Amino acid sequence: MSWVTVIFSMTASACLTTALIYFFIWWRQRGAWAYLLFATAALSTAAFAFCDLAEMHAQSPAQYGDAGRWAQLSIWAVILSLAGFVWFYLRAGRRWLLWTVCGLRTAALLLNFLTGRNLNYQQVSSLRHIQFLGESVAIARGVPNPWQLIGQVSIYALLVFVADAAITVWRRGDRRRALFVGGSIVFFLTTSTAQASLIFWGHVEWPVLASILFLGIIAAMNYELGGEALRAVQLANDLRAREQQITLAAEAASLGFWARELTRNEIWGSDRWRELLGFTKAQRVHYEDFSARVHPDDREAMRRTLAEAIDGDGCYQAEYRVLLPDGITRWLASQGRVEFTPDRRPARLQGVVLEITQRKQAELEAQEHRVEVARLLRAASLGELSSALAHELNQPLAAILYNAQAAQLFLARGTFDLQEIRHILGDIVTDDQRASEVIRRLRALLTKGEFQPQLLDANELIREALKLMNHDLTARKVGVVTQFAPDLPSIRGDRVQLQQVLINLILNAGDAMSQPPQNVRTLTLGSSRAAGEGVEISVADTGSGIPQGGEERIFEPYHTTKPHGLGLGLSLSRSIVFAHGGRLWAENRASGGAVFHCTIPEWRGR
Repeated sequence: MSWVTVIFSMTASACLTTALIYFFIWWRQRGAWAYLLFATAALSTAAFAFCDLAEMHAQSPAQYGDAGRWAQLSIWAVILSLAGFVWFYLRAGRRWLLWTVCGLRTAALLLNFLTGRNLNYQQVSSLRHIQFLGESVAIARGVPNPWQLIGQVSIYALLVFVADAAITVWRRGDRRRALFVGGSIVFFLTTSTAQASLIFWGHVEWPVLASILFLGIIAAMNYELGGEALRAVQLANDLRAREQQITLAAEAASLGFWARELTRNEIWGSDRWRELLGFTKAQRVHYEDFSARVHPDDREAMRRTLAEAIDGDGCYQAEYRVLLPDGITRWLASQGRVEFTPDRRPARLQGVVLEITQRKQAELEAQEHRVEVARLLRAASLGELSSALAHELNQPLAAILYNAQAAQLFLARGTFDLQEIRHILGDIVTDDQRASEVIRRLRALLTKGEFQPQLLDANELIREALKLMNHDLTARKVGVVTQFAPDLPSIRGDRVQLQQVLINLILNAGDAMSQPPQNVRTLTLGSSRAAGEGVEISVADTGSGIPQGGEERIFEPYHTTKPHGLGLGLSLSRSIVFAHGGRLWAENRASGGAVFHCTIPEWRGR
C-alpha cells in the first residue's frame, strides 16, 4: 500500500472516528446542535478524502470528472456544517452572512451537476501522471468551468462570516475559542482555496489536497471541543464533591431536600425528608401522599403559599404541621423556589425542610409565660387603680341604695305615685348595669388569656381606657386632651390587650407628671393615619421626659425608674403591639415631656 493511500485513508478514518464520537455525544444531549454539526463536518471531510483519493487513482478523464463531481457534494456538506457550527458554538456572527453562505454554496452544488463535467472543469480532456510521495498520481488537464467562481465566492463569504464571528467572540473575552475555532477555519480554508484555484486554473501541476487541509480544521476544533469535554468532566467532579459537601452539611443540620416535576405527579425526596414525613426509603411518593401527611388545618394555607409562589417571583416560605401514621405531630419549616420555562410556565418545584417542633414548643411555652405575666401585670395595674375602681363601683351602688331607700319610704306611707315608682326602678336597673359593666371590665382584664383579634375602633378604644382611668387622672389633677382623627379605618386587635397597653402608657404618663416640680399636668391622647396601612395612637405627657439616649432602654425588661416598679410594663406593651403587627416607640417632645407612639395594622377581614 502506497503512502498516498495510507495518508488519505488515515485522514478519512480519523474523521469517521471523530464523527461517531460527537454524534454519540449529540445523541445524549439532543439540544447541543453544535456537536451534531461538527460530527457532520467530520463525516463529510472523510467522504471528501475518499473523493480526493479516487481522483488521484483515476484511470480515465471520465473517472476523474465523476470523482470531482461527488467531491463537491462533500464540500457542500462541510461548508454548511462549519457555518452552522460557528453559529451555534460561538453564538456569534451575522445571520444574513450565514444565509448568504448557505445560498451560494447550494447554488454552486446545483451548477456542479448542471454545467460541465463538474464545478471545476467544463471538460476534462486528459490525465497526466506525476510522482507524489513516491507514487504516480493523476492530475487533470481540461477546460476550467467559469461557474466555479460561485463556489469560490461562497468560500470567501464563509471566511468573512467566520472572521466576523471570531472577532465578536474575541471582544467578548473568550479569546481561546476565537483563536482555535475561528482562526483554524480561516487559515486552513484560505490555504485550501488558494491551492485549488492555482490547480484548476492551470497555474501549477499538483494533486488536490483540500481534504488534508480540511483535516486541520477538524483537528483544531476537535482539540477545542475535547478540552471543553475535559473541563466538563472536571466540573462534574467538582460538582460531585460540592454535592457531597452539601449532603454532609444537610445531614449535620438535619435538612431534608425534595423536588417535584410539575409535569409528573411523583415527588423525589432525600432520606431525611422521607424520615421527617414518615415515608420509607423505597416508597414511591406522589403529591397526594404528601398532601395527606400535611395537617388538615394547614393544607389550604400550604396550597395557597405554593400558588402565590407560582404566580409571583417563584420563592416561598412556609411553616406547617405534618401528621405521621403513628399519630405524632411534627412542625416543619420549608423554603424553596419554583423553576420556570423560558415562556414563564412553572416546570419544577424544589425546596428544603427543617424540623422546628422543639422551637414551636418553646414558642408556645414562651407565649403561655407571656400571657401569664400579662395577667399578673394587669392585676398589678388594677392594684394601682384600686381607688379609681372603688369610685367607679361606689357611684352606681350608692345610687342603687338611695333609690331603694326612696322606694321604701313611698311604700311605708301607704300612698305612692306609680309613675314615680317606675322611674325609681328604672334608675336602679340603669345603675345596676353600670356596676355590671365595671365588673365585666375587671373580669376581662383579670381572666383574659389567648390572643383574640377582632374589629376595633381606635378612638372608641381610647375612650374606654380613659373611662377606666378617669378617677385616677382626676385625683392626680391631670387634664386630658383628645385629638382624634375622623374617618379612621378599623384596626385588627385584641381589645383587652390593647387596653392594657393604653393603661400602662397612661399610668406611666401620670407617674411622670406627679414628680415635683410640676405646674401643668396635661395628658394628650391622639389618633391618626399611620404612614403605612393602619392607625397610629399617641400618648403624650408634660413630665420630665426620657433621659437622653434612653428612648430604647426603657423598653428593656426589668428596666424601671419607679421606686416600686417591676420594669415589665413597657417591655410587655411592646411585645403586645409587635404581636399585633405594629410598632411601639418613644421620643421626647420639644415643648417638654415625652410621647409614646404605637401603630396597629388595619383590619383586613381575616
